[in-house]
Amino acid sequence: MKLRGAEIILKCLEREGVDTVFGIPGGSVIPLFDALHDNKKIKLFLTRHEQGAAHMADGYARASGKTGVCIATSGPGATNLVTGLATALLDSVPMVAVTGQVVSHLVGNDAFQEADTTGITRPVTKQNYLVTDVRDISKTMAQAFYLARSGRPGTVLIDVPSDIQKAECEYDPKPDSSIRGYKPSKDGNPRQIKTALNALLSSKKLLVYAGGGVISSGAAKELTDFVRKLNAPVTLTLMGIGGFPGTDELFIGMPGMHGTQAANYAFQNCDMVFAVGARFDDRVTGKVSAFAPHAKIVQVDIDPTSISKNVTADIPVVGDCKSVLRQMLILLGGIQKTPDYTSWRKDIAVVSKKHPLCYKDDAVLRPQYVIDRFYQITKGKALVVTEVGQHQMWAEQFYKFDNPRRFITSGGLGTMGYGLPGAIGAKRACPDMEVIDIAGDGSTQMNIQELATAKVYGIKVIVAILNNSYLGMVRQWQELFYKKRYSGVLLGSQSSKDQKYWPDFKLVGEAYGLKGMRIEHKKDVDAAIKEALAFKETVVMDFQVAKEENVFPIVPGGASIDQIIDMS
Repeated sequence: MKLRGAEIILKCLEREGVDTVFGIPGGSVIPLFDALHDNKKIKLFLTRHEQGAAHMADGYARASGKTGVCIATSGPGATNLVTGLATALLDSVPMVAVTGQVVSHLVGNDAFQEADTTGITRPVTKQNYLVTDVRDISKTMAQAFYLARSGRPGTVLIDVPSDIQKAECEYDPKPDSSIRGYKPSKDGNPRQIKTALNALLSSKKLLVYAGGGVISSGAAKELTDFVRKLNAPVTLTLMGIGGFPGTDELFIGMPGMHGTQAANYAFQNCDMVFAVGARFDDRVTGKVSAFAPHAKIVQVDIDPTSISKNVTADIPVVGDCKSVLRQMLILLGGIQKTPDYTSWRKDIAVVSKKHPLCYKDDAVLRPQYVIDRFYQITKGKALVVTEVGQHQMWAEQFYKFDNPRRFITSGGLGTMGYGLPGAIGAKRACPDMEVIDIAGDGSTQMNIQELATAKVYGIKVIVAILNNSYLGMVRQWQELFYKKRYSGVLLGSQSSKDQKYWPDFKLVGEAYGLKGMRIEHKKDVDAAIKEALAFKETVVMDFQVAKEENVFPIVPGGASIDQIIDMS
């Protein structure tokens, strides 16, 4: 029996276990949306912007571990996906985007709503395709999902002209998904793994440094077992948060620009760094020539191009984090005596005690306090999604995560506007979890239209806006490094004649048919949080926090990570 191309696309999605897609229709993708009309297995979430669709698919993928899917039309529909594709690619999120394209004979003719989608998205995808024959759809879809999930996960885009969506052929249910020349090494070289472990066991000041690869590979348990077996200190990147319990005494916090002084001290004084699924991002290393000056580096990563990319690895291991850690644990089982890191951990503990993460506890409503109360009231069991800025760093600092896939944020690209749609996608993936979007007043307004999506589909998330009337992180840099020359950062009212709340987020929430709240005093925080948690629909909470609060610690850009500015 022959099927239309659009029907084959849906068959392929079903084959890959997809139950949710996010998107907006348009002229070139109407055939696919027509096929979706009668499909009973795939739920369509009609978003209000294509960027929102991409971030929802991203949030869904991060929370569930599955591959997220978004759909857009040609031209502006496809180009509106670009930021979302780049966000997911840089953070190694498996995502497949399906875009419509103008009819085949008009491709390249500057037709209405035509754009060179594959050309535009090539830098922000792991691979992309332009389908020119309906008979290629099944195999292309199979390859796309294989690429998105395997190796270092990432984004794949499939561009399908509208006439190909309408054309008919027989559906191939079991196409060959293999790709010539693409065979990610999963297990790692046994000899190299043994060499790496022996090097770790010879160290006196070992630091375990883990990143998002631990989350992607599902290696949190293996990492936890390995760290506890050695009783060594561990630090996690922003993308690795939850890969090791945040309340464990061996966890010394996130390193880098806004990391703990303890973690940065550990890097600068250790003799061995065991990097697992982390790529030594510039926000971690600071000035590379001064980074970890006494340490040898053992680096495990499934992506060979990430090894020695920023910091040279003395012992590289190409392989999946989970597989490599399992092999190391087996080898550790046969070792009678492991190094004693007690003295090393005490040295780090001294720094941690002297320079803890803290904030001023007074009558002022401070953003850190709000996050701390969310943590205490939810008992650390919520799924937290963030926008990007000061609030993002405060969320990492003051909400502790003991499990993976519970802290979702745009790390590599740092995308403002990610949080709200990301939270909606995460809630779809984890409907029984409380999902909180910790947001800034600047980021919130970049995809605020997705409140409509939350309302229409009955998605409940808490949008906790830490409203300081500024683009806070930029303002902080201008305060510290540009002599308080505040340029282009004030978001609030510039005139005393204007209304006090601008915009009035409480009324914005209500305009979308949702619950809006405004909290101006510290004494009202707990009751407001409890009320929001009890509510059945999305809640927009406007916390009127201290206007010029700063994120500390901070390492100036380009400085060594031991050149730290703190509250004092």
